[in-house]
Amino acid sequence: MRRLSDHFAESANCCTDLPQLGALLGDAARELGFHHFALLDHSSLGPRSAGLIRIDNYPEAWVEELIARGDAMHDPVHLASRRTNAGFSWRELGSLIRLERRHARILARSRRHGLGEGLTVPANVPGEPSASCSFVVRAGHEMPQARLHCAELIGAHALRVARRLRPLGRRPPHLSRRELQCLRLVALGKTDWEIARILGLSQHTASQYVKRARAAYDAVSRTQLVVYGLRDAWISFEDAIPQSW
Repeated sequence: MRRLSDHFAESANCCTDLPQLGALLGDAARELGFHHFALLDHSSLGPRSAGLIRIDNYPEAWVEELIARGDAMHDPVHLASRRTNAGFSWRELGSLIRLERRHARILARSRRHGLGEGLTVPANVPGEPSASCSFVVRAGHEMPQARLHCAELIGAHALRVARRLRPLGRRPPHLSRRELQCLRLVALGKTDWEIARILGLSQHTASQYVKRARAAYDAVSRTQLVVYGLRDAWISFEDAIPQSW
């Protein structure tokens, strides 16, 4: 199995687009003993999917139903992926998140579409969408227990390659040096008056920089501006947490 993961890594590094990576991942899944795979940014199943990654061979009817019912955002596998950086079996979902009735309903409906047990490798990279790579057997089949570690290695490498091949989509707006300084201070909860004092500006000028940053993102509030700044890695969580001395 070590040879399989090494071969996959070598071949994946030569991929030039996502369909090519998807074909390679499908072959690896079959050789590992799985019937389905899905590598995706979780928000790719929502209304705004431009520039997001999604390659899978899940039953098309199941994906359509998941999107039509609006259940994608409540998918327990995706929710659990945000709680860990290690691969996990779907049998472990209850130890990672609180399984509610709607989660059980989603899992039950997935089984009706032929999906059984699975293994998921999460990817939680600051500034990038939450993502994961899953390998799944058909309902009624056992997972290849002896090959799970190999599957985790392959999933992790596939996620790294997928990020390199991410389709061009939305690009972060340009923020000036002063706008970035103001954004970081807004993230710390500073008012325009406090920002002006810290940066040596007039309050009017500080307010204008904050307004320009909000306008660049079409942000309706300072909170939304900070969220966009975190998403696009203009600021980090450390920037938004006051240091205690």
